[in-house]
Amino acid sequence: MANMQKTCRQCQTQFEITDEDLNFYDKISPVFAGKKYLIPPPTLCPDCRQQRRLAQGNQIYLYHRKCDFSGKEIISNYHPASLYKVYDQNIWYSDKWDPLKHGRDFDFSRSFFEQWHELSLAVPKPSLQRGFQYDENSDYTNYAGKNKNCYLIFDSDENRDCYYSYSLNGSESCMECYRCRKNELCYECIDSNKCYNCAFIQDSENCIDSLFLKNCVGCKNCIMSSNLRNKEYFIRNKKVSRENFQEYRYRLQSNIELQKAFKEFQQMKLKYPQKYTHGVLNEDVLGDYLTSCKNSFFCFDSANLWDCKYVFQAFNPLKSSMDIQECGDGELLYESAFCGYDAFNLKFSILTLGAASELIYSSHCHHSSNLFGCVGMQRKKYCIFNKQYTEKDYEKLAGQIVEHMMKTGEWGEFFPMKFATFAYNTSLAQQYYPLSKEEVEKSELNWHEEDKMNHYEGPMIKIPDNIQDIDVEIIKKILTCEACGKNYKIIPQELKLYRQLKLPIARKCFNCRHQARYVQRNPRKLWQRTCAKCQSPIQTSYAPERPEIVYCEKCYLNEVY
Repeated sequence: MANMQKTCRQCQTQFEITDEDLNFYDKISPVFAGKKYLIPPPTLCPDCRQQRRLAQGNQIYLYHRKCDFSGKEIISNYHPASLYKVYDQNIWYSDKWDPLKHGRDFDFSRSFFEQWHELSLAVPKPSLQRGFQYDENSDYTNYAGKNKNCYLIFDSDENRDCYYSYSLNGSESCMECYRCRKNELCYECIDSNKCYNCAFIQDSENCIDSLFLKNCVGCKNCIMSSNLRNKEYFIRNKKVSRENFQEYRYRLQSNIELQKAFKEFQQMKLKYPQKYTHGVLNEDVLGDYLTSCKNSFFCFDSANLWDCKYVFQAFNPLKSSMDIQECGDGELLYESAFCGYDAFNLKFSILTLGAASELIYSSHCHHSSNLFGCVGMQRKKYCIFNKQYTEKDYEKLAGQIVEHMMKTGEWGEFFPMKFATFAYNTSLAQQYYPLSKEEVEKSELNWHEEDKMNHYEGPMIKIPDNIQDIDVEIIKKILTCEACGKNYKIIPQELKLYRQLKLPIARKCFNCRHQARYVQRNPRKLWQRTCAKCQSPIQTSYAPERPEIVYCEKCYLNEVY
């Protein structure tokens, strides 16, 4: 059978459905009352499918609001004006409320998604996605767990004394980092691991006391360099004396000098070749930022994948899964987002963590199995729309609902973006697929307009240029972002780290800093190019029009070793 060519019903681009894809859909198709209900091929292209899943997650926007159960003031990623009921995590995970009380019959005269959305509005949501029972003094975190003394870190686990970071794991005393692991005393690091006392480094490993590095390994006391291996006292890829290094390093305590160095670094990186992909220990893979993966295609920002396709940001081993956003420690997952930890055979489900299996179109359901269209269930089995059934009645009704969804064109589709839990511009979709307010409203999606009534409108605070001139009184000031004009503050722990790192304090708010780090990474797309040295064909996340010098793996390794 030849591969199937389809046209995306949203963006009209062409995409392909392979025989392997069809075999996967057949493998995961559910059986109810002895009858198999085939999952049809998707109607959206991979990009539009990813956008739809990303719209279900808000990781970095936090708000003060009241718990709808106790009235207590809490921190949540649900805005106070949200239509959803929100319970403090301690209450949501307790037995103080019963999700079965929201159970309802399925109405075959109406669409599935409309009824599911009504159920989702009725069932309370946890205030945050956080392992709060394992955290210590880390209330302002989300999609995170096992952290101590951390503030505004997201998608991050097992950190201590870390701030303003995304996807940071196993690190200590770090700030402003993006997708880093096992670092200590690091600042503004991207995709770098096992580094100490480093700042502004990217795609580097095992480096110490260094700044402005790209693709460096095992370096110490190096600045403004790329593609170095096991070097010490290098500036601009040239050996320097210890005194010259210390002189340059001293100047970087000034914000003016630091910004000059940052601009120079962006240009310097272009002079040195880049490997066509980021990753190690992979076998038969296609994608970028992959580690220890096998037989996985069009996957990004993941590790320990096996027989996967269209997987993004998997956080733990994942097998035989497709169309996934941030799921891990599972097998046979399809069109699901933010699920994992001993997950098996989940389809069209979101925000489900902990020993879940055989879930279809469900959200926030933990330690449960055989659920269809449920919300907020814990340790339940054979439920549909939060209503309990016997196994026999469950299978009969589930089959009838699938047949109804086939008629309405809903079966096999993920939750529509118009029913997403969060406003589009506060969701992850806005970062990867940005839309204007007009585009969002034209598409009948939700947009959150920030309330500016309570914004500080006092005098602008002039921040001293050098960290040595910053007084402790700065922590009492309300600062204004030089990029977007929003207010932000410097917390005491943050100031302490700036002084320890001998670096000037931030002049922009967290959101602008986070976005600036994000744009330094390659997009989740692949292009056909040729190696700039040997002309061999490569498939890479560096677009052909970009200025970087891109090598195949063999030529890159010959260059740096």
